[in-house]
Amino acid sequence: ADVAYLRSVLPSTTDDAFFDYLATLDASEVTVTAVPEGSVVFARVPFLQVKGPLLVVQLLETTLLCLVNYASLVATNAARFRLLAGPDMKLMEMGLRRAQGPDGALSASKYSYIGGFDCTSNILAGKLYGIPVRGTIAHSFVMSFASLEEVQPRELPPRAGGDPVDLAALAVSWLQRVCDLLQTPPGKAKQGELAAFVSYAVTFPCDFQGLLDTYCVRRSGLPNFCAVALALHQLGYQAIGVRLDSGDLAQQSKEIRRVFRACGAHFQVPWFGSIPIAVSNDISEQSLEEFKKEGSEIDMIGIGTNLVTCPLQPSLGCVYKLVEVNGSPCLKLTEDEEKMTIPGMKTIYRLYDAAGESGDPSQSPGGMSCSITAFLMVLLAGHPFMDLMALEEEPSPSAGQELGIRVLGQLGETTKVIPSTVEPLHRTYFRDGQLCEPLPSLPEVRTHAQVSLNLLSPAHRRLHEPQPYPVRPALPTFPLGNATW
Repeated sequence: ADVAYLRSVLPSTTDDAFFDYLATLDASEVTVTAVPEGSVVFARVPFLQVKGPLLVVQLLETTLLCLVNYASLVATNAARFRLLAGPDMKLMEMGLRRAQGPDGALSASKYSYIGGFDCTSNILAGKLYGIPVRGTIAHSFVMSFASLEEVQPRELPPRAGGDPVDLAALAVSWLQRVCDLLQTPPGKAKQGELAAFVSYAVTFPCDFQGLLDTYCVRRSGLPNFCAVALALHQLGYQAIGVRLDSGDLAQQSKEIRRVFRACGAHFQVPWFGSIPIAVSNDISEQSLEEFKKEGSEIDMIGIGTNLVTCPLQPSLGCVYKLVEVNGSPCLKLTEDEEKMTIPGMKTIYRLYDAAGESGDPSQSPGGMSCSITAFLMVLLAGHPFMDLMALEEEPSPSAGQELGIRVLGQLGETTKVIPSTVEPLHRTYFRDGQLCEPLPSLPEVRTHAQVSLNLLSPAHRRLHEPQPYPVRPALPTFPLGNATW
């Protein structure tokens, strides 16, 4: 069917033998090497290499770029949010409504998880990929209730067993006590909101959570939530959290925490003061920086639009270039240095330093000797400091070995490094049409991504004005001379 379609859209003068040839194409002669999924990669590093018949590997170009560009972009964006939030903050991906269609939404959920998010609101992503799913109630649910008379059913048995109790009536009695403590008029608390919370609690008594800002947080959402949560506690259940979706999230989180602690102390409910607080509402990197600067009591952050649409960089510029034909290296020469290719099949090595001291790194093992390399004046123990490109047929570098490298953009400039550890980055995953290495599970990829990020030095990992990470060709790699560089 595919060949028949191509026949219908290509010129009628196309030779029939061409279509016969297309019908025989497969990947039986294709070999793919790549860095492990979830690895940190830098500009100019070939993270995926494809060998095989020229026409076959040319046909793979668009498919491979489609598969890696958005995936890498979203995983990177998620990693930035994780770095800003810190390791202890729970991050929930909730971008389904703003994503680039259903396929983009599923990809965003999957690769946000790899980048460091803890869970997703996308149920289908949870089903397909095993990602933990989380969510909260909607404003429309809260607004759909007008009075407690609408709550059906309204009775809930104690968790330890016994006769069912009218939860709505119990919550009303607790609301008066909470309002007395908070010095808030009970009449200001919306009865429809209380009804919505009671209805949810009767249905999910072990997973009760409240959305506090449908109306006024201080006078309605917070007292109503506390009343229902304390009523549940009286029956042996424990609320699991609240969410804020508007206003000054950091400041409100601190006010809500004070109320929770006051209720916990006054009503002798120890766990009440530590009820988790989640926030959402167009959260961006700047939002996380402001939370950190102001201080907050936020335990979980839901991020959607600014995660899945990647507004700071809406696309990733991965390219797929021909570097060798029949054993002969080839390159693209252009006045635009960014688009100049590096010829030949390559092996990539990540070089680690173990000096752990400041000063001139050329004076210690695992250092560098070059007058122009000011970017490596401080090397931290155990961190990668350079990625080295070598031709595939060249011998592998060793730890402690002095390595000559070229300086890109500096004709004739060379320097030397002495790595303490050398890590080959490429692995062969597909050889002669067959998968030759087991692919890792999604949790394994996620763990590898976090390990890769944590290995970077803080200078390279920071999001504002990071120290440039060097990627360099080895000597005598690429003997085409200085014209190449």
